[in-house]
Amino acid sequence: MTFALNKRALALVGASLIGAAHAQNLTIALASEPTAADPHYHKMTTNDSFSAHVYDSLVGRTASMELVPGLATSWKNLDDLTWEFKLRKDVKFSNGAPFTSQDVLFTICRTLNNETNVSQSYMDTTKLITDVQTPDDLTVIVKTAEPVPLIPAEFARNLPIISSSIIKHDKLKFAPKEGCGYKGAWPTVADFNSGKMAIGTGPFKLKSYVKGNAITLERNDSYWGPKPAWQTVKMVAVPNAGPRLTGLMSGDYDLIENPAARDLARIKEDKKLAFVATPSTRLVFFQPDIGRDKSPFVTAPDGKNPLQDLRVRKAINMAIDRKAIVQRLMDGMATPAYQYMPDGMFGGLAKAPEIKFDPEGAKKLLAEAGYPNGFEMTLSSTNDRYMNDTQIAQAVAQYLTRIGIKTKVDALTASIYFPKRAKREFSFPIGGWPSENGEASGLFQLWVASTDSPKGLGTSNYGAFSNTDFDKVYIPAAKTVDPAKRKAMLEQATQIALDNVPLIPLHFESSIWAFKKELSYEGRRDQYTLATSVKPAK
Repeated sequence: MTFALNKRALALVGASLIGAAHAQNLTIALASEPTAADPHYHKMTTNDSFSAHVYDSLVGRTASMELVPGLATSWKNLDDLTWEFKLRKDVKFSNGAPFTSQDVLFTICRTLNNETNVSQSYMDTTKLITDVQTPDDLTVIVKTAEPVPLIPAEFARNLPIISSSIIKHDKLKFAPKEGCGYKGAWPTVADFNSGKMAIGTGPFKLKSYVKGNAITLERNDSYWGPKPAWQTVKMVAVPNAGPRLTGLMSGDYDLIENPAARDLARIKEDKKLAFVATPSTRLVFFQPDIGRDKSPFVTAPDGKNPLQDLRVRKAINMAIDRKAIVQRLMDGMATPAYQYMPDGMFGGLAKAPEIKFDPEGAKKLLAEAGYPNGFEMTLSSTNDRYMNDTQIAQAVAQYLTRIGIKTKVDALTASIYFPKRAKREFSFPIGGWPSENGEASGLFQLWVASTDSPKGLGTSNYGAFSNTDFDKVYIPAAKTVDPAKRKAMLEQATQIALDNVPLIPLHFESSIWAFKKELSYEGRRDQYTLATSVKPAK
């Protein structure tokens, strides 16, 4: 144990008396490394969780994903196309600059001029904005081209606020194509990774980001909200669950993400450790390449891409024993998925019919599709992003091989995997997505709707699924302000999607964190690992 950790342990002895007044250090082992310190670089839970330490959003979220005031204290519709946000007073960025409405305008403009982002991340909502007015320092009025009923929820997940003070500019105005009043090159991912422009209003300041090594954060003593208990936070990526747990047991780490479910009994038996498991909305799925006549990792006797055939996709759906995966691989720390959001979520089916495990039926469908002897395919997966992702990929490959689809697994680290997937280099990649806005539209907008980049639709639709019937229902639903009407339309869109299998749903993860007994952690449904949620146990 290092001197810093010894000091921390001693400080914890008197934590009930002296609180967080004394400097303390916290070391967290992450299951997957954030790919950048840029809060607008790549839309991933790992990245968003990290950036939430340094940056705030206009709207915050509780651990149960309820919307709460953030940098905005209130918001309201002025009409179907106009939202007004009232901003929090006396907030400062970590460099001392005051937070004003100009920073919100600057942030929106930066997302629309960010040439170094991955797969148009953080632009899905801002693309719909037609005007941003800042009548005073504490008011922002946003107009959209069409109704966006969930704009507060979208801003909570998609708009970390950066400081306009990081560059010199003329008076800002909403004119993204003209640079919004800025004539130079917009900040790049490298500028944020270096720490030069990583200026936020969050509870911590970025001390260093060293890819492949560690992230170090320092407490932001001028933070407007409750001060975190920790003076310094170190985050290290440890992709393998075994070394993560070993590091926790030896005292090298104070908290770890995603211990293997099979190790929970071992953690329970250790009097020095504790854990929390929280159901999440994250769907783990596979995304078949539907759009290309020839797919790079599919070989069929007829030279075609069998994944384009609905019968083949249905056969794959039927070939997977979801209950066995949940029980044997996930040790019950997941829920089988028979639709694309948890049962009963707004816009989903109240209770989706079970997708029966039926390998013989799957073989018959393959034969009907013209593949009685199957075909060959490579399944692409991360090996450090989702709980047991490599084991899940291997299990699915075995299920598919049993029905005649000879399947191999290619597992890569997330930092290599995700850029490749964004370039559509795979045929059958794994994916995971939480319904961050609390309804079916969150996943549908990115993963199922026909790709229309200018409108922020289908930007993660790497399988190029396109269904006119789905689009005709979903796109109007997303613009419908009336909740009852929107809910009914989203339910209809859900059924159309299930009937056409754009994604192969597997399960909804439960998130697990393990930590030292003298700490407590509030598990979060959005799967964020936040140092602010780690506290000395009472």
